[in-house]
Amino acid sequence: MSFGGPPPLFSFFFTLIPVLVVGIFVFVIGRGLFTWMKNNASDQVVTAAEIVSKRTLVSGGSGDTSAHTTYYVTFQFDNGNRVELRVRGTDYGLMAEGDQGQLAYQGTRFLYFNRVGTGL
Repeated sequence: MSFGGPPPLFSFFFTLIPVLVVGIFVFVIGRGLFTWMKNNASDQVVTAAEIVSKRTLVSGGSGDTSAHTTYYVTFQFDNGNRVELRVRGTDYGLMAEGDQGQLAYQGTRFLYFNRVGTGL
């Protein structure tokens, strides 16, 4: 009996797994690059808005891994339309539901929010 190499199933998975890993990596990088280019091509919009909702998304944190928090704020415009934007944690902490002000964004990229009429 002659063993002329690895079993075909082993060769199949030995090839498939690296191809999938590289494919996923290229997809994630490509999607990020596409979003970045789309945001750069979008006009910067500055408009009156009100903060109607805030939320966080926590990922990781099990076992010995650290947790990562992503912050989102939903803004409503005078015409009733809404947009949810990802914001930095430092900006998130300075915002409260009901705040009104000037929102600046470009595509899906949050630029700034300046509160007005807070009465402080």
